[in-house]
Amino acid sequence: MSVKEVNFDGLVGPTHNYGGLSLGNVASMKSQETPSNPKEAALQGLAKMRRMVEMGFTQGFIPPHDRPHVETLRGFGFTGTDAEVVEKAGRDAPMLLRNVSSASAMWTANAATVTPSKDSADGKVHFTPANLRAMFHRSIEHPQTEHFLRTAFDGERFAVHPAIPGGGEMGDEGAANHGRLCADHSGQGLHLYTFGRSAFEKRMGAKYPARQAIEASQAIAMSHGTAADHTVYMKQADEAIDAGAFHNDVVAVANGPVLLYHERAYENTEATLDEIRRKADALGFEPIFIEVPGDEVSLNDAIVSYLFNSQLLTKPDGSMMLLLPTEAEENERTRSWCERAVASNGPIAETLFMDLRQSMRNGGGPACLRLRVALDEAELAAMHHGFLVDEEKIARLESWVSKHYRDRLTPDDLRDPELLDANRTALDELTQIMGAPGLYAFQRS
Repeated sequence: MSVKEVNFDGLVGPTHNYGGLSLGNVASMKSQETPSNPKEAALQGLAKMRRMVEMGFTQGFIPPHDRPHVETLRGFGFTGTDAEVVEKAGRDAPMLLRNVSSASAMWTANAATVTPSKDSADGKVHFTPANLRAMFHRSIEHPQTEHFLRTAFDGERFAVHPAIPGGGEMGDEGAANHGRLCADHSGQGLHLYTFGRSAFEKRMGAKYPARQAIEASQAIAMSHGTAADHTVYMKQADEAIDAGAFHNDVVAVANGPVLLYHERAYENTEATLDEIRRKADALGFEPIFIEVPGDEVSLNDAIVSYLFNSQLLTKPDGSMMLLLPTEAEENERTRSWCERAVASNGPIAETLFMDLRQSMRNGGGPACLRLRVALDEAELAAMHHGFLVDEEKIARLESWVSKHYRDRLTPDDLRDPELLDANRTALDELTQIMGAPGLYAFQRS
């Protein structure tokens, strides 16, 4: 049975703002306090989805979370109506309000880790929402993400797990630190789990935190029934983390048999690549490694341009393309590398640059915006099609965004209690477009 890889992009939420909440995310910290444009951000994301559909890819989306998240504010002791809770938090705890208003769930690479049915012990597609415990504003996402996944992937063909317990340093960042190599999506694959540390060890002298614990990765592989000979655990380089590669998808991306990575992405690179070769050979395919040397593209160039935070995609005709942000085109060194990669007649036959500046300024590129899910025909038919898009639905979503989203938002604007009501009106209408009532707690109360 044929298998399609579906990219589920995060639909940017109406509270998209530059709060500067993500320590170690250089772009996010740099944009702090500047005005954002939620309408433009959402339309840029939808334009990317439209382009994918036009090229023949199956495309889905994950809706925004309800923000500000009033239940979290209530957990901190704020009382009254929902509007009163927001108003009080804006007055007495503005930084807390900023955290619970973040639209960071738009980056669905952090939504979950996915194991296709070809690779799981029970033949089901497995999902584990990321606990995202490294950053408070993201740690509140996983209950809603789990509900979305259980709605989208309901039935005997799917298994949605709760997030890994996130106490202490037991952080899991989802697919941003996970990749899969395979001959093609219809075959069995090799799962690459990249970690920054053990939950029980400290990185001494580190500039930025390492967010992914190897124990969390191991727990996910175990719960998904992924065999040891289908799994490789890869240590992210401390140098890359401290340069601003807060997730591995800032310095590496995998697709089919190809692993594209920066020379300084991993510790113990040669030993790790040898393990990948050995295990891939046992699965019947030969991996293709594309290493980008540091003297051609520095770590800083890779991070500011998001060369690797791109979508490496197998087109319907079997050729491979790289979808990148325009920042990678504007950077002379990364643009030159892309030109050489295409001219070399290697696996990457085409590059496509797209404007995602609103997301990029907050630290998320094309790869951050999507969760990859490989589904066979029966699995695709069984999922909730309200989470899939075609050109007609994208047009409806564009009209919905234009109707409901603001074109300017600052962190101070989050104090306006009317923003909460406006956002919920928008989300309620979105669930009608999707044919998925009751996605949000405020609809079920």
